[in-house]
Amino acid sequence: MRGMKARLLVVAGVIGLTVGGCSSAPSGEPPKETASSSAPKPAPKPAVLTVTPAKDAKDVAPGEPVSVSVADGKVGEVKLTGADGKVVAGKVRADGSGWDSAEPLGYGKTYKLTASATGGDGKPVTSESSFSTAKPARQVGVSVNLVEGETVGVGMPLIFTFTGNVADKAAAEKALKITAEPATEGAFRWSGDKQVTWRPKDYWKSGTKIKVDAAVYGKPLGNGSYGREDKSASGTVGDKLVAVADGGTHQMTVTINDQVVKTMPTSMGKPGHNTPAGTYTVMSEHNGYTMNSATYGVPEDSPGGYSTFVQYAVRLSYSGIFYHSAPWSVRQQGHSNVSHGCLNLSTENTKWLMDTSKKGDVVTVQNSGGPKLEPTDGWSVWQLSWDEWRTAGN
Repeated sequence: MRGMKARLLVVAGVIGLTVGGCSSAPSGEPPKETASSSAPKPAPKPAVLTVTPAKDAKDVAPGEPVSVSVADGKVGEVKLTGADGKVVAGKVRADGSGWDSAEPLGYGKTYKLTASATGGDGKPVTSESSFSTAKPARQVGVSVNLVEGETVGVGMPLIFTFTGNVADKAAAEKALKITAEPATEGAFRWSGDKQVTWRPKDYWKSGTKIKVDAAVYGKPLGNGSYGREDKSASGTVGDKLVAVADGGTHQMTVTINDQVVKTMPTSMGKPGHNTPAGTYTVMSEHNGYTMNSATYGVPEDSPGGYSTFVQYAVRLSYSGIFYHSAPWSVRQQGHSNVSHGCLNLSTENTKWLMDTSKKGDVVTVQNSGGPKLEPTDGWSVWQLSWDEWRTAGN
């Protein structure tokens, strides 16, 4: 028995040696390193500063932003100073990747820029430069037909009128920003070199919030011209009001949000003075207005001339088409056309419509026997299809 026990111990020892040899390296051989543990780590990089405009730049547009961008690091202190020592306001980007100026520069000025940053290697870097801004050959102002805080109609075009010719129309359009909520598709169309109009593809949706920013100051507009000052305005699109005047029935039908709310008798242009047919847009409203034939080339003291005061008048075109109160033609209203081209209504009906409507509302004239309304006569932008709008006049 003792001999068998001894043999069992020997066998167990051999088995133990065999199992141990499967899990460990041979004696004296070092363990092998893996590829991941042997790859070198990338060395930290120094920061690289890029300044716009470039050092010693000349004729810089003062409306364009000054910026500092940092690669492989975080921006530190940045200071932009005019020759008079005034510091230009600026703001560091949230992610630390740079700095941007927050106010426009002056014309014909020199500026100095100093900037610092810390790189991934922990070391600081600095940059210093100077540049000068442009001296414009002339400055061009701009106005917009939207008044701050007003409520407008669904047909309202946004019209920008410059005080001088604009040679670089693409640059001007880039400076004119229209923001709508909800978002609304639209496009610009130029009428000559001083006026550009933006209209939506379709009528505005009631309730839309409109914001206009004519950020032209310091922006080059071509041929040495630069924008004089920025203009901005915001407004809201009101109820959809459309009035349709029919020269055959001598009636005007008014709908609000596509529901008929009133039908009233009217009298439009008599033969020889037929009212142009088409879709007009309300331009302005007047309490007390003198209708004068001289505005369309007929002196008031000549045959067919006139100068007549009316209590209520709403302009629909540049050529002098209004809807207005005409108590002298009440008997003809609803029966025949006797005006010099305007839409005659009773004083009571004109007041109601003027109180109910607003700038940008739509007035359509049909069956008048007159010529087709020109899309450039007033704010008659809806005389063109969307495809025509995007190509005509550009």
